[in-house]
Amino acid sequence: MARSTEPGGRGGVLPFGLVDVAGPSMVPTLREGDRLLVRYGAPIRPGAVVLFRHPFQQDLLVVKRATARRAAGWWLLSDNRPVDSDSRSYGAVPDELVLGRVLLRLRPRPAWLAPGRRLERLLLAPRLARLPGLARRLGVWVEEL
Repeated sequence: MARSTEPGGRGGVLPFGLVDVAGPSMVPTLREGDRLLVRYGAPIRPGAVVLFRHPFQQDLLVVKRATARRAAGWWLLSDNRPVDSDSRSYGAVPDELVLGRVLLRLRPRPAWLAPGRRLERLLLAPRLARLPGLARRLGVWVEEL
């Protein structure tokens, strides 16, 4: 879950907003109390951390990982897999409920969460992929098996 620190969210001139993380669903990537910078209306692709309105309780803002684009919308999962309050319980989230992409964590320790496509490809290339944790530290989603 997330709490918006910006009244009205998208209402400002710039397409950016701040949200605070509430709950354990995105551990280890995000923790309770982390402050995030969100770009509203940013393009979403698999692996991105996104902010959206809960499909059944639309006054509730939620942060999850976009894992796949489906016909009905985005399949959004928790990074903390035992927490199943995600698409496993409410299905694909329609595009109109996905508000934006989380760009970075501002506190407690700044961390970039939205690398560009070129950087992502470079970090996943065989040579750099051998360096443990490098891709994840620079915001590239790597599915752990």
